[in-house]
This record gives sequence, structure tokens and C-alpha cells, in this order.
Amino acid sequence: MNRTYLAALAASALLAALAGCSSDKKDTAWPSKPVRLVVPFPAGGSTDAVSRLIAQRLSEKLGQQFVVDNRPGAGGNIGTDQVAKADPDGYTLTLTTSGPLANNQYLYQTMPYAQKDLTPIVLVGEIPLVIAATDKTPAKDLKSFIALAKSGQGTYAIGNPGNGTIGHLAFELLKRTTEAPLQGVPYKGDVPALTDLIGNSVQAVVAPITAFIPYIKDGRITGLAVTSKQRYPGTPNVPTALEQGIDLDASVWFAIAGPAGVPRQVVDTVNREVNVILKSDEGRTTLEQFGALVGGGSPEDLGKLMTDESAKWKRIIEAANIRLD
Repeated sequence: MNRTYLAALAASALLAALAGCSSDKKDTAWPSKPVRLVVPFPAGGSTDAVSRLIAQRLSEKLGQQFVVDNRPGAGGNIGTDQVAKADPDGYTLTLTTSGPLANNQYLYQTMPYAQKDLTPIVLVGEIPLVIAATDKTPAKDLKSFIALAKSGQGTYAIGNPGNGTIGHLAFELLKRTTEAPLQGVPYKGDVPALTDLIGNSVQAVVAPITAFIPYIKDGRITGLAVTSKQRYPGTPNVPTALEQGIDLDASVWFAIAGPAGVPRQVVDTVNREVNVILKSDEGRTTLEQFGALVGGGSPEDLGKLMTDESAKWKRIIEAANIRLD
């Protein structure tokens, strides 16, 4: 066997190896096929609308279809569970809310998945709550409202959007923080609670701020406090609970996550591209239509939020013995 033959054989082997590496790299490039973005709520809501914008922009940027798949039920648990149990290859993700990501594990006695079964990717946005009072209530801020409730002059009922909602949890936190004799009134959604507030059937309501903004602006109801860390841009004259000395920080937030074990390359790619979308005029405008503040940040930021929120609401849920099943 001469040297020329051996050299040719070695060259052939090297070319085959390089071709194999190139093929492997191509096969493992993400995304190389459509990505399913599970939204565990019905079509038409705010989470669904935001997810469709993000899916469209990711499709354009990354060259593969991101398909929104609505899988509602059990407070978001059904769709989120499908993602938690999916192959962690990056082709099944979810855009879901703080319920399935943090609170539901304590509200439901039987949960099909755990928080550890999910990979945090990026916070998309959050909607603060507002505590709003009827225009007949003499209090013009939350501190004064709590003082009235403690004075013993009548019953002070605060409505919320329903058992186990973030409005309900925020009410329970407010009640325990202030030790005021407040009466909670659950409704089936924000709109029925708002209707009864305008009709003076309850003295106040605590709920996501979105539906309440126009009524606060035209004076039909009084914004006592927002529950964000800073004042809400849409209602700049409404003070935060925190600046009134009341430790109440609560919001509905929504984020993108995947099954546990999603490759870091996929996590970083989605995080980077969604941050770009959120910083765009289109992204900000879409979120503002639903009263949401723009999110963003790193996967680690979202992971910390999920952990912190879980710990905070676990105490309230257990203390108030709130159950949804």
C-alpha cells in the first residue's frame, strides 16, 4: 500500500467526517420545523392576542412557523401541563400567566405538574391591580378607606373577580396586612364586579386595572390605589398602595416558558428575540391596549419572579384556605 493511496484514504475519511459534522449541525439547528406556542386560555383574550403578535414576529425572524395552540381549562393547568410533559427540544413552548406558573400549585389540591417541570424563558408583561371605590365613598385614597373601615361606621365590602383570582388573593393580603374588618365579595369576572361598584352595591373592588381605567378617568369611580411598585401610567393621579404605607404589591403577569430541560441555546434565542419585540413600538402598543406594562429581562429574572410570587401567595392561600377543586 503506497503513500499516495494512504494519503487519499485519509483525505476521504476527513471529508466524510467533516460532512457528517456539517450534516449534524444542520439537523440540530433550532428551529428546523414549526414551533407550537400553547396558550392555556380561550382565543380572543389579552394573553391570546399578545401571543399571536409574538408568534408572528418570531416566525418572521427565525424562519419557521410559531403556531398558537389554545388549550384552555382548569385555570390554565391543562395547556400548561401539556407543555410540562412535552419533549424538551424547544418545539413546544407556552405563553401563560402567573396562575399556572406560580399560584395554581397551591389553589388546586391535585396538580398534574410542578413548577420545577417548567423552564423560565422571558417575562412578557404584567397588569397591576387597582383598588377602586364608589364615588359615594368619602375616602379618596386607600389609607383613608382603611381608616373608615376600622372606624366601625358601617360595613365595607370589597368585590373581587372570583375565588382564587389574583384580585381575591390581593384582597386577602390587604385584609391581613391592614387588619381591617373588610368583607370580600366574589364575582364571576371583572365586569360584573365593576357593574356592581358603579351601582353602589359594594364599597370597593380590587381587580386588574384594565376595565377600570375609563371609569376612573371620568370620575364615575375613585381609584384608591394601584398595586404596582410605581404609579400606573394610564392613571398617574392614583397613588400606589406602597406609597400610602400599605405593603400590597400584586399583578397579573404573563410569560413564556418551556418544559424542564429546554436547551440553553433555545432559551437564549427566544429570550433575546422576545425582548426585541417588547421594546418595539408595536410590542409596547399591543401590551398597552390591554393595560399591561412591558416585561422583558433574563430567564433568571423570570425564574426569580416565579419563585418569589409562589412563596408570597402560598402563605395567603393557605391562611385563607382558598381551594379551587
